[in-house]
Amino acid sequence: MGSGFISGGLHFDTPEEKNGIPYRVLGHTGEKLSCIGMGGFHLGKKEVEESVAIKLVHSGLDQGINFLDNSWDYNKGESEIRMGKALKEGSYRQRAFLMTKIDGRTKEEASKQIDESLKRLQTDHVDLLQFHEIIRYDDPDRIFAQGGAVEAFLDAKKAGKTRYIGFTGHKDPHVHLYMLEVADKHEFTFDSVQMPINVMDAHYRSFRNLVVPELLKRNVGVLGMKCFGDSVILKSKVVNADECLYYSLNQPISVLITGIEKPEILAQAIKAARTYQKVSKEELTAILAKTQKAASNGDWELFKTSNHFDSTANNPDWLGKESPHVKAVAPAAS
Repeated sequence: MGSGFISGGLHFDTPEEKNGIPYRVLGHTGEKLSCIGMGGFHLGKKEVEESVAIKLVHSGLDQGINFLDNSWDYNKGESEIRMGKALKEGSYRQRAFLMTKIDGRTKEEASKQIDESLKRLQTDHVDLLQFHEIIRYDDPDRIFAQGGAVEAFLDAKKAGKTRYIGFTGHKDPHVHLYMLEVADKHEFTFDSVQMPINVMDAHYRSFRNLVVPELLKRNVGVLGMKCFGDSVILKSKVVNADECLYYSLNQPISVLITGIEKPEILAQAIKAARTYQKVSKEELTAILAKTQKAASNGDWELFKTSNHFDSTANNPDWLGKESPHVKAVAPAAS
């Protein structure tokens, strides 16, 4: 169990801000990003009208947010389609740092998904392309195998379809560390890594305590997510939304990505981004103390302790066929 990082000014904060939203540097890339980012999943939900989703993207960018998150599999592509429609208007695409994620573990499947995402997003490139849901130990091995997805990502970068490459995951910090280990063996350096950063994570199988220090040492950009655990953390009744946002924004991350599906949720996120620096170390310590008991078994971080959030586990075809270069070894006869 750990106490989490308490910040009073992060070393990659920049003097720059837009409409009161502080900007931070994305690791060694030097890119300056809003400390709060808009998640793409919620924008494509059936209960959210397309016109509302488009207005939320425009409003977020107008108010100082420049980081937009998405994924090839979000809502069967609807999230990317809506974001694409929002970005094609005016100068919005030029004002956004656009990221999407790809599920394919093979070169063939990843290449196909990259092109589909670009078509939906109505752009010739994304600023950041990430391997999605690195939640199994075989994911790094499949991605870096001969004919693996890393080849598609490198081809995409060479072709100008992406500027940077990263990966995401929500299951276990040790899998993240293994992904870095496998990348090192292939002399590959990631530009970003995305993971849960929240008030519960600080106490249980903690990405903050195990992965973040390694990334800071490497100067790799850290992207936080699941501040509310898709609202599950709030159902614990231990902390409120502001406390969740304040804690996560005070961690050594470049961007906190949060789901936004209503104007009032956008307003809440922007208010937190503008005011999180006013929260004292004592207040942050008190927030962590309140969550310690509830967080001890991972009961409120279902993305770690269940398969409820494992979209690729429920849709294994998204990963692509096993590489012919990864051959199963038959067990020896007894």
